Amino acid sequence: MTNLPHIQLKKGEDRRIRAGHPWIYSNEIDTSITPLKNFLKGQDVIIEAYDNSLIGIGYINPHSLITVRILSRDCNETLDADFFLAQIKNALSLRTRLFSQPFYRLVFSEADQLPGLVIDRFENDFVVQINTAGMELKSELIIQALRECFPTLTSILLRNDSPIRTHEGLELIVKPAFGQPPQDLTLTENGVKFIAPLVSGQKTGWFYDHRLNRARLKDYVSSQRVLDVFSYVGGWGIQAACFGASHVSCIDASESACQFIRRNANLNHLDDKITVICDDAFDAMKKLLGENKNYDVIILDPPAFVKKLKDKKQGLIAYQRLNELALRLLTPNGILFTCSCSMHISMEDMLELLQRVAYRTHTPIQVLERGHQGPDHPLHICIPETNYLKAVIVRKL
Repeated sequence: MTNLPHIQLKKGEDRRIRAGHPWIYSNEIDTSITPLKNFLKGQDVIIEAYDNSLIGIGYINPHSLITVRILSRDCNETLDADFFLAQIKNALSLRTRLFSQPFYRLVFSEADQLPGLVIDRFENDFVVQINTAGMELKSELIIQALRECFPTLTSILLRNDSPIRTHEGLELIVKPAFGQPPQDLTLTENGVKFIAPLVSGQKTGWFYDHRLNRARLKDYVSSQRVLDVFSYVGGWGIQAACFGASHVSCIDASESACQFIRRNANLNHLDDKITVICDDAFDAMKKLLGENKNYDVIILDPPAFVKKLKDKKQGLIAYQRLNELALRLLTPNGILFTCSCSMHISMEDMLELLQRVAYRTHTPIQVLERGHQGPDHPLHICIPETNYLKAVIVRKL
């Protein structure tokens, strides 16, 4: 593909890229030699250094701060269906090694060398998220490669409704790409069955990233009273009940999510073990405190309170309030699973936050375990942002 247009980097700007980083920012491009106005949104380009040596092949969006994303270091690569098939097969080889059942994140964007592409697998139904203009132009190739890789595939749903797409100048849309995707489907995680909303749910319908953290419930919940806050469809709470909790209360503000919690309780014959509280998490926890309720295990898995770096201060305050409420509701010797999916919040931030919470509530605590996303959400060694999920297991003394 050497007949593709070239973009040239400024002197010295190739070092980070040669070290493995797949992003090129607009201020790293020598626009006097290769003006950005000459490129189309999503167009494939060859990347060359200041000395004209070739670095790789990728796609460009001249209107984005991350202007070029690299797909291959081989400039002779043809970015066709066979290329995507090979990349998907490589990603699949890791997942089949890790998981005995076909429920996992199949492709995790840059970490699987397919920037801008996320694919979740639910056995023979797939959910695809395309978040960049370059990948949008390759959507038909991606669908073709998926169908070839999985002959028993029955449906592909495009969940192209991430706010990230607006920064790329793309429309937000949810639509079938192949077959008739079901409104909801059944999956298995850690031996527990769930019904998840494929079309109307959050993100791709299910959060595979917490699989290993949820598995850790087994050692902590037997015969315990559990509170699952921001429960969504009951991923944590239903598993806690299946792992031997005496009772689980699930809090979520969405009536639709609460209906799925009830359905999943019924699916696992747990109706008598599950209480659903459909309310704002902060309001519900304050009410529980007012009623002198307490719990042996509390799970906090909130949405990202810090979506942009400028929101970090306010977001940390929200996390602190949430964890203070949890510690007050927790029994002595109780266990707190506290999580953050905000990429701008580090594990160090989490531990400092817990230290403040312990001080403010006059509660000594122990940190027992730390976790992050599962291996079907691998970290790209050069992109700290891919290390987005943090979980800390704490014991109240």
